[in-house]
Amino acid sequence: MQTRNESAAASNIMFRTMLAMRSQPGAGTTRQEYLPFRVRLVRNDADLAKAVSIRHSAYSRHVPEFASTLYAPEPFDYEDGTVVLLAESKLDGTPIGTMRIKTNRHAPLSLEQSVKLPEWLEYTSIAEATRLGVTVGRMGPIVKTVLFKAFFQYCRQVGIEWMVIAGRAPLDRQYEELLFQDVYPDAGFIPMRHAGGIPHRVLALDVVNVQSIWNEARHPLYSFIFDTVHPDIDLSGIGERLVAPEVRMPTLSPRIEPMEARFA
Repeated sequence: MQTRNESAAASNIMFRTMLAMRSQPGAGTTRQEYLPFRVRLVRNDADLAKAVSIRHSAYSRHVPEFASTLYAPEPFDYEDGTVVLLAESKLDGTPIGTMRIKTNRHAPLSLEQSVKLPEWLEYTSIAEATRLGVTVGRMGPIVKTVLFKAFFQYCRQVGIEWMVIAGRAPLDRQYEELLFQDVYPDAGFIPMRHAGGIPHRVLALDVVNVQSIWNEARHPLYSFIFDTVHPDIDLSGIGERLVAPEVRMPTLSPRIEPMEARFA
């Protein structure tokens, strides 16, 4: 009987094998492919509740103490320059993945609470992915890959130069495979305030040149990202900000004075 980790590893190998069978990088062929789920932007409180549920569930599996702080939406979810991606099953609308994307056009990035950006990044347009979470099971690796593609497409649409992430071990290796580069190569893993003080490695990907970089490296995901159209990735609504629910003050009943006092 396979353990959960063995099943996940087998699914990952199966997915990579499927991708390797696609057309070779640089072939210039374009195909359209439909997925068993949709990825779209969170637009309202109900959508955000779905994203938060999968976010909390995913973090609970790996960092349960920190996950206890993620049971509700965060202020970052409502900031200008922020979008939340939601992956939903086409079958029943169940949330199966989420990611939050925040740019530095309106406010500093989350990771800037813990580090100062190097000069080569400081004056560029950046989008940071945080709060990535996917469902358990065979679908998880595919959902994660499609969320990455949606992140990349978002960056291209809004004119972002660099994608950055802070990844804890061993998840940082996944970004290495996507050819992200170390932002602080001599620092290793750095405790991140926005991630409960857990040490993370900060990595970046050049959005402007990544297509040529991946083509030259003959990256196995090249065709999936650049040569395949996925209509189920819907980024319509970019530029619309979620509005935080108003804090409603309790309605107080008017003070009723005793009859004697009113006529005194």
